[in-house]
Amino acid sequence: MFDIVSFIPRAVMQGIPLMLGCTGETITEKSGNLNLGTAGIMYVGGICGVIGAFLYENSGVVMVPVLTVLIPLLSCLLGSLLMGLLYCFLTVTLRANQNVTGLAMTTFGVGFGNFFGGSLIKLVKADIPSVVLTKTSLVFSRKLPFAGNLGWFGRIFLNYSFLAYAAIALALIASYVLKRTRTGLHLRAVGENPSTADTAGINVVRYKYTATCLGSMISGLGGLYYVMDYASGVWTNGAFGDRGWLAVALVIFTIWRPNVSIFASILFGGLYILNIYIPTGPNLAIKEIYKMAPYVVTIIVLIITSMRNKRENQPPAALGLPYFREER
Repeated sequence: MFDIVSFIPRAVMQGIPLMLGCTGETITEKSGNLNLGTAGIMYVGGICGVIGAFLYENSGVVMVPVLTVLIPLLSCLLGSLLMGLLYCFLTVTLRANQNVTGLAMTTFGVGFGNFFGGSLIKLVKADIPSVVLTKTSLVFSRKLPFAGNLGWFGRIFLNYSFLAYAAIALALIASYVLKRTRTGLHLRAVGENPSTADTAGINVVRYKYTATCLGSMISGLGGLYYVMDYASGVWTNGAFGDRGWLAVALVIFTIWRPNVSIFASILFGGLYILNIYIPTGPNLAIKEIYKMAPYVVTIIVLIITSMRNKRENQPPAALGLPYFREER
């Protein structure tokens, strides 16, 4: 029998990294930068948070809850910021091809995470090739104390950590800024027609750098959430899987609207774990078909969006194109 009460919280937890990655990538793409390195940035954000937590847990000092959260959080944000700056330097300043740069950064980010993750695994000399940060995870995964007293309502809506609610808040804030503020209007203008925006006095380079770096930092939080909350503080090389690519696909699914990512990410998270809740017997091929569901849904949405051909449902006009001020 399908247990909806246990399925929804699991789908939400699975979808939070996707929501953060999607929100970050949407902000980046609104500036005209197509960052296919989101998967690598999320990986770097996760391992930087792990490094910060590992050093603090093994420092020998009495752990303070506030520092237990702040050290991994700041480490994650710093690592993700550096990845965003690297991408901007290559694509905005040096005008390198955005597709190639993004793919290279994904490869670099995964290699960076595996190298330092493997180094930490050797330091702990564990029987299982993983790093376990139990103390840090316990602080990150704390739930609302009264959630367990509210039955199914508490389990479905209130039984999550602070990063989960922060992800929802960031998506709503990003949507409001993009639609309702002058800053959002300028950012969308840069993504649609940077030459016109530049002529209007908008600093195109500054907006591209700011949006991409901010988007990278938000995406990096997705990696931190996965390790510290979803995986209960356990880092294993390669365990992050293809969630970074799912986050990029989710941008298309949400039609570049961060607020829609709240529901879409939960849907994707549910589709991602659907094979666990639907009995398939010994037939492994059926499980693999269920795992295809998020990608199939994205393709269908992309086809429908293209057929409607509404301008508001299309990506920014200058997405992926380098900007040469001399060609105005």
